[in-house]
Amino acid sequence: MRRNGGQLARRFFLRPFAKVSAMSESIHDDPGFGVFHPGELQAHQRYGVARLTRGLAASVRDRLNPRLIAFLKAQPFFFIATANDRGDCDCSYRGRQHSPPNDPEPLLAVPDERTIVFPDYPGNNFFNSIGNLLTNPRIGMLFIDFASATRVRINGTARVIDEVGDYWQDWPSAARLIEVTVQQAYPNCRARIPRLVPAPG
Repeated sequence: MRRNGGQLARRFFLRPFAKVSAMSESIHDDPGFGVFHPGELQAHQRYGVARLTRGLAASVRDRLNPRLIAFLKAQPFFFIATANDRGDCDCSYRGRQHSPPNDPEPLLAVPDERTIVFPDYPGNNFFNSIGNLLTNPRIGMLFIDFASATRVRINGTARVIDEVGDYWQDWPSAARLIEVTVQQAYPNCRARIPRLVPAPG
């Protein structure tokens, strides 16, 4: 399993680890190496993997490289996790808008290596994700390619943009945009990902 994880890390993250992390100005003085918070470090100690902390931190990046950007753009959907200011959580699915016979709209845009933008379409008017982000900007994004059993996580902060602006050509039916500033991007292993292929049509 560690071999697969290493293959994923080499596939997506070929550049050296940044000297300054988004989480800490001095990662060498930080027991979490600018990546892990105290609860995660406590779990490392509790379950006997503290010796791996430095190596695990080295697989986490604070920006996206070209290969990872291409992977994200190629996906048909992803999941997001948000929480409000009380810590109440929500998970949501985000996919491409598709109105046949037109091609599916882009899943997301990556204007630079630290930024992801994706559309928010009219829905059930619960505003679970949007409401959470308005009180707590933290967001988690999970991308899974079931055909290749590849999984990537991205964590960061998000802001809601009420005007679609220049993106209207890509997402003409979007009601608003979500702009994510990437703080952590890293691969997961292939364990327990079912091999699935898209249905024809």
